[in-house]
Amino acid sequence: MKSLRKAAIVVAVIFSVGIFAGAVTQLSAAPQDTGSYLVPANFSTLAEQVKGGVVNIRVEKAVKETEEMFYFSPRDPFQGRNPFEDFFGPLPRGNNRPTPKHRGLGSGFIIDRSGYIVTNNHVIEGTDTIVVTLSDKKEYKAKLIGRDPKTDLALLKIEPSSDLKPLAMGDSNALSVGEWVVAIGSPFGLEQTVTAGIVSAKGRVIGAGPYDDFIQTDASINPGNSGGPLINMKGEVIGINTAIVAGGQGIGFAIPVNLAQGIVDQLKNNGEVTRAWLGVGIQDLTEELENYYDIKNRTGVLVTEVYENSPADKGGIKVEDVIVAVDGTSVDSSRVLSGMIANLPVGKRTRITVLRNGKTKELSVEVAKRTDDEMFAKKSMEESDNLGIKVSDMSPEIANHFGYGESIQGVVVLEITQGSKAEKAGVRQGDIVVAVNRVKVKTVGDYREEVKRVDEGKEIQLLLRRGGAGFIALAIPK
Repeated sequence: MKSLRKAAIVVAVIFSVGIFAGAVTQLSAAPQDTGSYLVPANFSTLAEQVKGGVVNIRVEKAVKETEEMFYFSPRDPFQGRNPFEDFFGPLPRGNNRPTPKHRGLGSGFIIDRSGYIVTNNHVIEGTDTIVVTLSDKKEYKAKLIGRDPKTDLALLKIEPSSDLKPLAMGDSNALSVGEWVVAIGSPFGLEQTVTAGIVSAKGRVIGAGPYDDFIQTDASINPGNSGGPLINMKGEVIGINTAIVAGGQGIGFAIPVNLAQGIVDQLKNNGEVTRAWLGVGIQDLTEELENYYDIKNRTGVLVTEVYENSPADKGGIKVEDVIVAVDGTSVDSSRVLSGMIANLPVGKRTRITVLRNGKTKELSVEVAKRTDDEMFAKKSMEESDNLGIKVSDMSPEIANHFGYGESIQGVVVLEITQGSKAEKAGVRQGDIVVAVNRVKVKTVGDYREEVKRVDEGKEIQLLLRRGGAGFIALAIPK
């Protein structure tokens, strides 16, 4: 009887394995021209096809103690660690040590036989020497043509040659989540390393810059992969490997090639990137903000700040306007708006459609070349109230401490009483109270007056500005 049971188990196992093997065979035999695969047919063929266009980049740079290559948001997925440091190792700290020479490794890829090579800006930033090694071990001293820190892209050039093997560019917009991709580069200096995975997500915002729009992949990306290509199963470049999560596994980020191509073209033609600038601070709408502004849907982007003498200021855009369209094209997120404006020709007169006080207005704005403005703030005095909030007028010291600029208006929350109504409602230290019950406040006196107007037991509606989060609407019972 035991022998019969063993035989039955063996047969069942063989039968199961047979079914599984048959399934794999069928999947592998699927058509290979669709761009989507459940099981890749042959990674070896793909790696052989594209390896000639992938290069190793060796650099020597002077590392500045104050140099920062990555700026973090309060919701930083990297928890305060610079993901770009993982490509070069920890940068030295302290002001009393001599400036060291730092040798680093990165990757890149050839885009044409004229010798142009794309890589990351953080790979070559501040370098004294750039050496490119091809797959056939030939070495070239590379010239930096131009770089764009805002998108972390750089363009190099080596001697032109008919032997160079440029990679084909794909369409990152057509990329699907779950699609197989291959990363090729020089992790830890190990040239021509091939790793495979899938597209985990698209449109990731990781706090790297104003034009974040990353492809997330679980294809292994390690120090030295930076600047190398992310390849689809047709052998086309669909991304530039850029960042990793320190200590994480299966979480890497690549710049979409569709974003990169326009930048590369400008670098090739002009040596720099020129972007149009509107001159506003913006944020996406939340459900609470929709209710506060009585907006029935989330289409649009809220203006949180208008810079003095900017195109927006001259064109009549105001704080708390909701931008709903640019030249007739609808806007549904701050990331989309930033990209649309940045891609406009400098000096173009643009139609900006806004929602203001429930009414639609169309404004004409002449976008200018983007500049970085510095701002400062006003004087202060402290005051506390029975909501559990200690507030103050703005001062330069307070503004600098909380990371605000001169154009900010309102009173700053210095302290929150533990267990108070304000704490329970979600008010935080460093918040700026912009309005009380839809009445704007600029001083502690304004704030106190508006709070006094509310009867006991009624709700006080606060419109707050919060660093890294924009406008927040809260209701506190008095």
